[in-house]
Amino acid sequence: MSSRNAQMRRHARKMRRNGLQPMVVIDANDRFPDLVAVVIARGMWRYRSELTPPALALTLFLVAASLHPSHTAWWWGVLVAATTAAWLVALFGGRIGLSLRAERYYAAAVILAAGGWLASAIGLGALYGPLPQLLAAETGVLGVPWWAHRRRRARVRVERQLSAWPEIAKDIGLPGSRLQSAVVDVWGWRARFALARGQTIQDAIAKIPAIESALGTFRGAVRVLPTRDDKANRFELRVLDIDPHADAIPWPGPSVTTINESIDLGPFEDATAARILLLRRHGLIGGVAGSGKSGGINVLMGNLTACQDVVIWAIDLKRGMELQPWASCIDRLATTPEQARVLLRDAVAVLEARASWLAANGRRVWEPSPNTPALVIVIDEFAELAEDAPESASDTDSIARRGRAVAVQLIAATQRPTQKAMGRGAVRSQMDVRVSFRVRERKDVDLILGQGMLSAGWHAHTLNAPGKFLLSAPEHDVPRRARAYLLTDETVARTAEHHADDRPALDTISRTAVEEAQAGLTAPPAPSGAPRDTADPDAALMAVLSGAPDEGTPVQILIQATGMSRPWIYQRLRQQAEAGHVIQVSRGRWRATDNHTQ
Repeated sequence: MSSRNAQMRRHARKMRRNGLQPMVVIDANDRFPDLVAVVIARGMWRYRSELTPPALALTLFLVAASLHPSHTAWWWGVLVAATTAAWLVALFGGRIGLSLRAERYYAAAVILAAGGWLASAIGLGALYGPLPQLLAAETGVLGVPWWAHRRRRARVRVERQLSAWPEIAKDIGLPGSRLQSAVVDVWGWRARFALARGQTIQDAIAKIPAIESALGTFRGAVRVLPTRDDKANRFELRVLDIDPHADAIPWPGPSVTTINESIDLGPFEDATAARILLLRRHGLIGGVAGSGKSGGINVLMGNLTACQDVVIWAIDLKRGMELQPWASCIDRLATTPEQARVLLRDAVAVLEARASWLAANGRRVWEPSPNTPALVIVIDEFAELAEDAPESASDTDSIARRGRAVAVQLIAATQRPTQKAMGRGAVRSQMDVRVSFRVRERKDVDLILGQGMLSAGWHAHTLNAPGKFLLSAPEHDVPRRARAYLLTDETVARTAEHHADDRPALDTISRTAVEEAQAGLTAPPAPSGAPRDTADPDAALMAVLSGAPDEGTPVQILIQATGMSRPWIYQRLRQQAEAGHVIQVSRGRWRATDNHTQ
């Protein structure tokens, strides 16, 4: 008989490991009290979470009753230990999973109340005076938050739901898969599963609609992700009870002060920050109109403008409509194809000058600092640049291939990820950071995030709200949904105004390279009727400025046209600017105003 019972117990343990509850077989020869004990034990196990407060109270009572006769003096040590533990939990409980302040305070209160009662019962006796009644009252009062806690109830529901996983797995077409662990968090739960022999994570991804139906979730609540150990026969199931990204998330402000730090773009669905390091990396931001791509660019600009070691150049071929609000923090802003061509040519000159300096000084990388800042070139509507200024393709290719070491970086954004725009030259293949907002077609996922990403579970075409994105980078190789922070127009204006006066200037090496590149251009001819006599340097200066293009004339050309020194040029420019006759278009570039002849 004992061997039969042992065999039944082993069989029951095996069934529990597979998520099944053992059955109670009623035999006419079994004694009735044994069956009652089994039923009661099963009920207590099923409702063990709800019975935790009274079980803790009973444990305290038994401990106090056993320690009072022989260890009465221990009451002081128990009280000190409970008080210390309560303070530690209240202050550092977040490190052990108590993420909310209310949870930490509740746990501290329970520890303090339990420790205080245990110390009193050890010193006076468990049955002394009102101590039993006090224990019952504490159990009732402190048990209410436990019984009502959403996460505890969710954990119980998940455990009972997952106990039927073997049957669910058979129904959805993943027979043999088994549960390994489960964790409940703020917005839902996640579980780790082992697949049967021959099954892969691709099989689980294909079953997402069936899993949602079997678990009774809302549409889009289930995510299938690789495990951290990246084993082929494992996957992590992420199930949301509520959508944490249902509403816009206000921007909390810059998360960095240097490009050496990781920028926080927005929270993932598990409330962790989607942080990305941009130093010595090129980036690509893609998404259709209305997907929140412009909001993502604003988050990026809000952080870059707070960096004291970054000079920002920008290209916005929509006449500055997107990036104009940040103009006070942008060193150079190109809004026409010609200005974009000149800007990219100057960026290549900076790249080559920095590379030459590094080689001459025996260094390998350019270290950004306020005196030697990184140069970040933000290009909005990269597809428009490829169409309107195709001659700039060689410059963008050069920057993409050689810009990392010298901290000359590209951040390109596009809402039309066509093969022609994204597949040309080295630009697309050199993008280390990929941010994909919602795309219209499934094939666009691979165009933005890389070949094969769609089949690997990066489903950017299913993103269902503006601002939601997928982030692909060396430190983010798992498809996790995030939502970009929201910057209102007022926030953008306030941030740009706050950082406008603290923006760094290009270093001497880079500035000299730009001036030399611009000096290679032919000085524009003076307008008809304007004298071009170097004997009168003031007249020659105004003649050149009058014929300057929209992006202005570099100082080096003014020096050549007048034959005067750089200090003399800047002195005259300041005088003419105060009189309203000339205007500085960007650093080192000037042109005459419309009223210079008045």
